[in-house]
Amino acid sequence: MNRTDRLYAIREDLRRAGPRGRTAEQLAGAFEISVRTVKRDISALQQAGFPIWARTGRIGGYVVDAAATLPPVNFTAAEASALAAVIAAHRGQPFDQQARAALTKVLGVMDPHARQQTDALTERIWINHTAEPTEPRHRKAVEQALQQRKVLSLRYRDRHDESTTRRVDPQLLAFRDGYWFLVAYCRQREGIRWFRLDRIERATLTAQPATDLPVEDLGTPPTTAASVSTAL
Repeated sequence: MNRTDRLYAIREDLRRAGPRGRTAEQLAGAFEISVRTVKRDISALQQAGFPIWARTGRIGGYVVDAAATLPPVNFTAAEASALAAVIAAHRGQPFDQQARAALTKVLGVMDPHARQQTDALTERIWINHTAEPTEPRHRKAVEQALQQRKVLSLRYRDRHDESTTRRVDPQLLAFRDGYWFLVAYCRQREGIRWFRLDRIERATLTAQPATDLPVEDLGTPPTTAASVSTAL
């Protein structure tokens, strides 16, 4: 397990443990790492903003702030399975990691019987992954640029197989014709361009604030296109 996956797993394990928490020794045993590594990982999660606090006293250990956990929810097995199916089909695409984290939260607070029904139902849903996953480092940089509204430095290979370096102001993500695109204002071309995510060879987040353009200035979307917010 690489460190990124381990940090995610530790975070969810602490969340599931609730007020009982976990000691450094328990985490070390569960993830087959040293107590020293556990402490470094906990520090990294705290610095990233995840609300873990160290409990002193005879029991000791680490506990997640109750405000960071979901209250009991009444998802049906069909609803949870639908979420799992959508997230599985989206594997390797924008905000995939965040979607899987959200699903883990949902499954962690479901009624045990409903969780068993969900497990049984999801075994009967198959997903054929045909879409090419985007490179995780590039995808993360695109996600951060869009969230934090920062300029993105790209090395991009176009349809003619020519690579260029661009600085772009990210505007939106779009899924079209079986591909994910970053729609951005290209500072070199001084106009809106669509960058296919699987053609991005390098993506680096800069500290420079990006300029937000009105959605209507980004061009006319296909008649079948709609914002994700309209489905919520």
